[in-house]
Amino acid sequence: MPKDDINYSFTENGIVYDFYDVFVPAENFRQPSLFTWGANNQTQLGTNNDIRRSTPVTTFAGGTNWKSVACGFNHTLAIKTDGTLWGWGRNLDVQLGLNTGGATRSTPVTTFAGGNNWKSVAGGSNFTAAIKTDGTLWTWGVNSNGQLGINNSDFKQTPVTTFAGQTNWKQVSCGENYAAAVKTDGTLWTWGVNSNGQLGTNDTTLRRTPVTTFAGGTDWKSVACGTYFTTAAIKTDGSLWVWGRNNFAQLGTNDTNTRTTPVTTFAGGNTWKQVSSGEYNVAAIKTDGSLWTWGYGIYGTNGNNTNQNRSTPVTTFTGGTNWKSVACGRTHILAIKTDGTLWGWGRGDEGQLGDNTTTSRSTPVVTFTGGNNWKSVAGGGYHTAAIKYQPDP
Repeated sequence: MPKDDINYSFTENGIVYDFYDVFVPAENFRQPSLFTWGANNQTQLGTNNDIRRSTPVTTFAGGTNWKSVACGFNHTLAIKTDGTLWGWGRNLDVQLGLNTGGATRSTPVTTFAGGNNWKSVAGGSNFTAAIKTDGTLWTWGVNSNGQLGINNSDFKQTPVTTFAGQTNWKQVSCGENYAAAVKTDGTLWTWGVNSNGQLGTNDTTLRRTPVTTFAGGTDWKSVACGTYFTTAAIKTDGSLWVWGRNNFAQLGTNDTNTRTTPVTTFAGGNTWKQVSSGEYNVAAIKTDGSLWTWGYGIYGTNGNNTNQNRSTPVTTFTGGTNWKSVACGRTHILAIKTDGTLWGWGRGDEGQLGDNTTTSRSTPVVTFTGGNNWKSVAGGGYHTAAIKYQPDP
């Protein structure tokens, strides 16, 4: 790239940023590369083998054109800047959408549906959901508990639209055999297994089609489904709501009572910005940049230098007000600071923290590669995937 004035624009989180006639030196231009690490027994790292990695490595596909990434329990999904959708890892449950099941995929492959209009993707325990740029919502994989939302229990090897249809889906999240999504009109919808009230419908009845939560309303901003039946969502007013399983106090309500309808955490407040839900724990960031965790603490998952469960939100041991985003794996947590550094804590026996060890950590540590150019991160069952900016060659 020549060192002269350029016109440059990019889109992130649905917002288009434009820079006109801005001098951008070639050595400062950044390209998004995809890295994976942790467990690889189902080839979920996409490295063309099943070797576990305790430090970040690039997928076999390589490239510097990755836009976003999401992890299922044993599979990984990613969207490129050209809008194509790729998946790899376990496919026994047809969660890769390849029109065939059985064999795992050790390198990234495109879904059977193809196309270059994929906007966002989410991975569940054994299924996948994604939204296209036209606002349609698509699901595929296992459907024994209605987690595809298509009004039946048939497995789907290729992407299909939910029974609800429509072209106004904004954001989707997948958990253990259930899913939740927010529409552009601010309504929140859930479907799938409901044994612990994780659908928020004031009962424990399974739903095979999307339904609104008992709380209703048109002021939902985002939602996060947990690995084991804990759901969290943020409203447009900044309030944080939780519901579902609470056996390890993962709802942050200062008790262990399961909730079948949305309730606010014990911390309350209307300054919550982003939330993520794991197996038995939840992590969230406030608008002031502080990071809070609660729930299961056996592997140090709360990051507060103990292995104790927490029934109310606590800040991590590192503290600070410079946290940008957070992602929960099954029992490990990853977070990126505003300076672009990537931190991990919790269970580490499969190398999922990326710190060149298989040691669990009760306080945040940086990945082995370090650097201050991490863009986004996703946590799977026992693996991690993240996108970082690379200098333009």
